Amino acid sequence: MDRDTVVAMTAEHAAEVLAIYQAGIDEGNATFETQAPAWEHFDAAKLAEHRFVAVDQDGRVLGWVAASKVSDRCAYAGVVEHSVYVHPDARGRGIARMLLDALIASTERAGVWTIQSGIFPENTASLALHQRARFRVIGTRERIGRHHGRWRDVVLIERRSPLVD
Repeated sequence: MDRDTVVAMTAEHAAEVLAIYQAGIDEGNATFETQAPAWEHFDAAKLAEHRFVAVDQDGRVLGWVAASKVSDRCAYAGVVEHSVYVHPDARGRGIARMLLDALIASTERAGVWTIQSGIFPENTASLALHQRARFRVIGTRERIGRHHGRWRDVVLIERRSPLVD
C-alpha cells in the first residue's frame, strides 16, 4: 500500500479500533460512554456490512466508522446510526471523510435512506465534517444526559440519500 486506504473492519482490527474508541472517550467530547466495550459487544452491535477502518501503508488503523440499526421495526429498515473515530495522531489528513464516504457508499448500495447520529455541540470538528458530507442538523436535544457530572446537549444530524427512494 502506498497511501491510506479504507478496508472492511474485521476482528483483526479489534485492538486498534477499541484503542481509538477509548482515546475518543477519554477526550470527553465524543460520546456519553466512559469505556470502550469488549470486542464481542462492539462486534455484535455494529452492522458487519457497514463498518470500515482506514489503514496506513503499514496496516496500522488510523480510524474507523461503523453503523448500527436504530430499530427492529420494518419502517426503520433504511435508517442507521453511525459513529466515526480517528486516532489523534491521524487527524487533519482527511481520514474521517474517507471513512464517511465509504459508509455512505455501502449504505446506499444496501438501500439505506438515512444515516443519523448525535454529536456534542462542543465537537465542532465533527459537526463541520458532517456538514461537508451533506449531513444536516435536525435539532438539539438539550440536557439529554449527564456526562462526568454535568448535563450535556446533543446535536442531532442526518443524511438523507439522494439515491434511495
